[in-house]
Amino acid sequence: MNRRDLIKQGSLAALGVALPMPLINFTEYINMGENKSFEVIIVGGSYAGLSAAMALGRSLRSVLIIDSGKPCNQQTPHSHNFITQDGVKPSEIAKKAKEQVLEYNTVKFLNDLAISGKKTENGFIITTESGGEFKAKKLIFATGIKDTMPNIKGFAACWGISIVHCPYCHGYELRNKKTGIVANGDRAFHLASLVNNLTNNITILTTGKADFNKEQLTKFDNHNIKIIETEISEIEHENGQVKNVLFNNSNKINFEGIYAALPFTQHSHIPVSLGCELNEHGFIKTNGYQKTTIEGVYVCGDNSSMMRSVATAVYTGNLTGAMINKELTDEQF
Repeated sequence: MNRRDLIKQGSLAALGVALPMPLINFTEYINMGENKSFEVIIVGGSYAGLSAAMALGRSLRSVLIIDSGKPCNQQTPHSHNFITQDGVKPSEIAKKAKEQVLEYNTVKFLNDLAISGKKTENGFIITTESGGEFKAKKLIFATGIKDTMPNIKGFAACWGISIVHCPYCHGYELRNKKTGIVANGDRAFHLASLVNNLTNNITILTTGKADFNKEQLTKFDNHNIKIIETEISEIEHENGQVKNVLFNNSNKINFEGIYAALPFTQHSHIPVSLGCELNEHGFIKTNGYQKTTIEGVYVCGDNSSMMRSVATAVYTGNLTGAMINKELTDEQF
């Protein structure tokens, strides 16, 4: 779609003509004019990306945020363990953050999907799904990760609502409730140790042969933590709230909440395509200051941290913005 088509669609929308929801924000795209070069492009405009943008905007850096509007926690009703925002809906936090960040006029926001990136002599080029090409000296990927849902009926509908990943984010709300843990091995043991402080009614659902050593099994026994190896066939729920877990042997057990340790993939393939290395857990490797193994490329948020929370995303984003600003300063001063 060319620029004239964008303007035409934007005009039709202004006249009240119903149009399919576009990825791109026409007004903001047109207002960019011919300026397609920035000091920093941030791919991912949720908590981490917006936090990085604020740090950079306050240093008068020219920044483009590219975001497709599909955060991984879009089903989650409330965010917790984030001071001043405890219990607030995640989308409300993101909306307020975006409004505040865009008060800094060197920061632009594009509703689009980044689909490729390449290194150039002077920086990088990011190409978007709508056909845009944007240049930058530095890149930040705040793209998160994508959970791999198990093939269990009803599981995905409960994810982020009553099937959760983190005791720090959701454990207080599940306190003293009959709780399941869908995991096995060391990950199940780690979750059980944390959840044990929140409820004394825990059952580990390994969905296959249990993989625990003798010491772990002894601790489970000491804390009256049960283990069920039978595969799960379905999660019965009401509007995402778990009611029962159905097993392949036709048994049914009531649960009020479930923790799950799911495998994941990187939400964006671009960092790896640029040469960024992953660590043994599948997160993007950094030097401790959010810098990747590729010069000029930084990451923040869930794509590079095992501490998966809004508060951590905001912190790592702020740190990333400061580190890139320092790098640009060192190059220019």
